[in-house]
Amino acid sequence: MGKNITQKIIAAHLLSGKMKPGNEIGLRIDQTLTQDATGTMAWLQFEAIGVPRVKTELSVSYVDHNTMQQGFRNPDDHQFLRTVAAKYGAVYSPPGTGICHQLHLENFAKPGATLIGSDSHTPTAGGVGSLSMGAGGLSVALAMAGEPYYITMPKVVKVQLEGELTGWATAKDIILHLLGMLTVKGGVGKVFEYAGPGVATLSVPERATITNMGAELGATGSLFPSDAVTKKFLAAMGRPEDYVALKADPSAAYDEVIVIDLSKLEPMAAQPHMPDRAATIKSLAGMKVDQSAIGSCTNSSYSDLKTVAQMLAGKRIDPSTDLLIAPGSKQVVKMLAAENLIEPLLDAGARMLECACGPCIGIGGSPTSGGVSARTFNRNFEGRSGTQDAKVYLVSPQTAAMAALTGHFTDPATWGTPPAKVSMPKKVPSIRQLFIFPPEVGSKIEVRRGPNIVALQRFEKAPEAVSGKVALKVGDDITTDHILPGGSQVMSLRSNIPAISEHVFINVDKDFVPRIKQMGGGVIVGGENYGQGSSREHAALAPRHLGVKAVIVKSLARIHRANLVNFGILPLLFVDKDDYDKLAQGSEIAIPVAKMKPGKPVEAVVDQKAKIKLTNDLTAKELDIILAGGLLNAVGGSGH
Repeated sequence: MGKNITQKIIAAHLLSGKMKPGNEIGLRIDQTLTQDATGTMAWLQFEAIGVPRVKTELSVSYVDHNTMQQGFRNPDDHQFLRTVAAKYGAVYSPPGTGICHQLHLENFAKPGATLIGSDSHTPTAGGVGSLSMGAGGLSVALAMAGEPYYITMPKVVKVQLEGELTGWATAKDIILHLLGMLTVKGGVGKVFEYAGPGVATLSVPERATITNMGAELGATGSLFPSDAVTKKFLAAMGRPEDYVALKADPSAAYDEVIVIDLSKLEPMAAQPHMPDRAATIKSLAGMKVDQSAIGSCTNSSYSDLKTVAQMLAGKRIDPSTDLLIAPGSKQVVKMLAAENLIEPLLDAGARMLECACGPCIGIGGSPTSGGVSARTFNRNFEGRSGTQDAKVYLVSPQTAAMAALTGHFTDPATWGTPPAKVSMPKKVPSIRQLFIFPPEVGSKIEVRRGPNIVALQRFEKAPEAVSGKVALKVGDDITTDHILPGGSQVMSLRSNIPAISEHVFINVDKDFVPRIKQMGGGVIVGGENYGQGSSREHAALAPRHLGVKAVIVKSLARIHRANLVNFGILPLLFVDKDDYDKLAQGSEIAIPVAKMKPGKPVEAVVDQKAKIKLTNDLTAKELDIILAGGLLNAVGGSGH
């Protein structure tokens, strides 16, 4: 039987395990990326491993999250990242150059390559046929050190695209439609592979919008074939040598097949506060929109912004609506400038922001109190925008531009003729000179550390039995933003675990930190899909610093589960989900860790009398990591 694209890439990189869904496999990683909010910790961990130079084909350290240099913390982190990259052989992308996923797509992503990044939207590179996955920073550090990346062999879902988009429907509407079908946990343990005649109608930036938001499905990754469209894109980017053809064999098998008729799609939105709350824009017509924001790693490409510029040309946005535009890279800015497309944006009343993540992670550009914001971003979790009671709708650039012009959501039937589809120029201006490539030998380079960079903490081995009180009980769909918020104040503490730990669950329960400190540690109880969203390992590392010993939930998101394992926190699952109701905040629970076996249930005792069964989906290797007190302990890192 033939192979699908996922199986082809995995087979070419397989170091251990068998390619059967559910089995643990170890992969050779070709490329890694980090960004500054997660990268400082990842590089501290790389140093602790004790390897003199990165062993991947390419590792890039991007600065795109904490670019607001308010006080010394962020610029100190950037200085550390620049010098540590030079010392150990990574490429450094300075603040303002652009958003990591847009930059990687333009400059480095390769068909058939494996890529992991300490950012959950790393699968964006699947738009050119790269098997790209989000991971915790420690997993990325180990990959940079030449270690395999271990995952569960995913199921592969074929998404058959029929027909062609019509009217005002866009690639963003394809993925919003899929999210509405499958929900934010519908992709856990799966890779989504796009196929069918509709694929050829989508440009690489359109494909990248879809693979970017595959992260919102909880998917391991998303892939498009590498075809004539890919070849044209890479040639335009000045990288024709990186092209290789890559497609599924005609006889390839899939675990599931989903068919989407592109011609039937219409403009969509994800309603507050979850990316799967899909609704048509038509159904929202009449709603006042206080802010539109166009950008993020999902929709900040040249084609996105050229379309917006064409829509705004000669017009003025509604005076009661703010419009923010953040280009994805300086390359995008140069391309717009070359075609005199920046002036229409400015003349319409838009605010041009830095080429960075910015408003997507609550760093600048927050909406008004209780305001409605139409954003081309990928997440609309409660409070993520920086305004706790804002109502964020995820939409396409076209929808966001029209909302800015009218001040409301309106029926797309009233929008008139859409702008012509944007084609990539045959050649685009390069910004490659802005990247700082490492010297051949970096051993004499001094790594510079500011006072906010705190050395890694040593964690003890797991005890034979974990006992403690339930420090917090939460419901379904708890995101990493709930566990550890974004925003400029908290994110500037990412390299200082003791300081950032003071903010754990602060928007969920402001008394959580003092309570768990008083308890001397404890456990957390949650519902379905606990830990979805960002790859931020700090959402596991900071709770571990506070003494969280176990997380007991109905189900876990993939990357957060891996981060819990990496830092020695037991990820446990209810055998009977109704037992969730038997645990309350303050309940005492005893878990016989020494009796645990991979994938097997154990009996835990609640309040010294009631018994409940808990299980795990750990491999033998993962259980050993937890017993060792975390992954760095298990691999014998010199920093531990």
